Amino acid sequence: MQSIAEEAPDAHERLLIDHAIAQQEGRPGALLGILETVQSANAHKFLSMGSLRYIAEKTGIPPARIYSAATFYALFNLDPQGDNVVCVCRGTACHTRGSRDLLQKLCLGLGLIGQDLSETNDADKLALTTPDRKFTVRTVACFGQCALAPVVEVNHHILSHVNERTLQREVKALKQGRQ
Repeated sequence: MQSIAEEAPDAHERLLIDHAIAQQEGRPGALLGILETVQSANAHKFLSMGSLRYIAEKTGIPPARIYSAATFYALFNLDPQGDNVVCVCRGTACHTRGSRDLLQKLCLGLGLIGQDLSETNDADKLALTTPDRKFTVRTVACFGQCALAPVVEVNHHILSHVNERTLQREVKALKQGRQ
């Protein structure tokens, strides 16, 4: 049985991809625009291998080049994302102001304790999703908001000077269905 990330695109997704290709045709950076459109339209905000193969087939771009672009840019996801995405900055300023502890406590609170976070370094990219797909916890090398450290992004909303209580309150609100 294929995993969700490997399934061939259905007719609706193929139509969406065809439309994205037509919209981006001849534009600089067309591939990135296509990938962004396809990922945004996906319910779990990711690019399946089937979609990447279909894009390669329709554009004539080698599959390796498409995969390379999708894995190079942190914006793109190759695995299904949770309904809510919490991204913790691992940059130097955030690290020195406690982002590693925030990350560990966040993962513990969401039941994402399968990976020993103490063995990861600041350059490691982390993306863990809860089994119920309600939350994905990610890390980023740096948000470029060092004066506001530690910085955490919750569903594309930047929070500054985050402490454990603030982060717990945000997660609790999301669990209760508030935005």
